[in-house]
Amino acid sequence: MTVQVQMVRFALVGVVNTGTYYGLYLALLTWLPYVAAHVVAFALSMVGSFFLTSYFTYRTRPTWRKFLLFPLTNAANFIVTTSGVYLLVDVAHFGSRYAPLIAAAAAIPVTFVVSRTIMLRPEPVPALEKAERVPQV
Repeated sequence: MTVQVQMVRFALVGVVNTGTYYGLYLALLTWLPYVAAHVVAFALSMVGSFFLTSYFTYRTRPTWRKFLLFPLTNAANFIVTTSGVYLLVDVAHFGSRYAPLIAAAAAIPVTFVVSRTIMLRPEPVPALEKAERVPQV
């Protein structure tokens, strides 16, 4: 699969993930402050994003290792979107309903590069398998 196809699939997953995040954000916004609603919605949508990214974007098998590393792919996204939401709402006085959508757009390129690196990284070979591969003399 080419990088271009992966980028298109990544964008489609991003649209689904953003819709999921935004729906959760709006629902949580009714009883949480906007930053708390953002953090909870972000965490919940990240789990779904992991499986869509694994199966649909990169056609790779999800593993616990990738699942545990996947939040690192979103660390930059989280920093960019959280900072963006704060700056847009508290500094630029945008409405809290639309600020996350604008902030999310700024994080897309960074998230693609980092997620591709983690999701397509070869799994380490356990020591026992390495020992079995060494020819016996």
